[in-house]
Amino acid sequence: MYKRNNKPPDDNAAPKATKESPKNSGGLSRRKFLSASLLAGCAALGVAKQAGAGNEFKGWPKSYGMLTDFTACVGCRGCEEACNKANGMPQPEKSFDDESVFKEDRWPSAAALTVVNRFEDPKDPSRPVYRKIQCNHCLEPACASACPIHAYTKTPEGAVIYDADLCFGCRYCVIACPFNIPGYDYASAFEPKIVKCIMCYGKIKKGELPACADACPAGAITFGKREDLLKLARQKIMDNPEKYIDHIYGEREVGGTSWLYISGVPFEQLGFPTDLPKKPLVELTEGYLSSVPVIFTTFPAIFGLVYGAMKHRDKAEQKEKDHDHHTEGKQ
Repeated sequence: MYKRNNKPPDDNAAPKATKESPKNSGGLSRRKFLSASLLAGCAALGVAKQAGAGNEFKGWPKSYGMLTDFTACVGCRGCEEACNKANGMPQPEKSFDDESVFKEDRWPSAAALTVVNRFEDPKDPSRPVYRKIQCNHCLEPACASACPIHAYTKTPEGAVIYDADLCFGCRYCVIACPFNIPGYDYASAFEPKIVKCIMCYGKIKKGELPACADACPAGAITFGKREDLLKLARQKIMDNPEKYIDHIYGEREVGGTSWLYISGVPFEQLGFPTDLPKKPLVELTEGYLSSVPVIFTTFPAIFGLVYGAMKHRDKAEQKEKDHDHHTEGKQ
């Protein structure tokens, strides 16, 4: 229906917001990267380790989550604007109060971590339904399972975060995501970057509300413990059976997600995939991953490690050069 653009965290530090890498990468060229990668790849031919899926993981039972009530959303796009500011995203071509954006089906991209789309309510065409879209933060994220260098982390707080310094642009996560969420920054071929919502992980670590929940004037977005949000959603549905459909989206889809939804119209009418399995995707692909020849799983990992090491080294060299230049300027 839609078209789109295409280590466990330190408990004392929040992850940095994804930003563009420095323009001067310190000399990391395609030739240097490919040469080192090919050497590493040749060495990998002798590796006999069997590839396999990760151990079963049921998320964090006391983690936080978000509940979006589509019956309360008024389409103000305040969540978009708050997200934009909180993550240092570029200003959109159309302002946040420009309702002409609702004429198209938008999707999160490298330029916007969340978007709101408008749908017609078949029961009452005079009252449109608005849907907020962003990463759903799966309890057992397929993106993390697919990433060969573990650039993704499912945190105890519930957020699925991403380390841009490790990414080498394979985009396996984009393919693996059952919700088609991670965006890829095609504007930078040599500094690959995946962009997606991290549920304002830094704010959560500080005891603050995620930006979108804090900015919502209609109370359509609720932040809290996932188990409490499920109780709240069930209570709303039970108290107003004529208002809501009897389903909490995200409670069990692909093993459950940290972002939950309740609605007055069927979710398929809002563009949600409704044919997803209840089991986490990693469980369904475990047999397949165990049979994949090691060369197909080792090569991407080796390339990624080489890229990450060279990127780290070049940044260190550039930092040293900048320091020397600054010191010389003072003399």
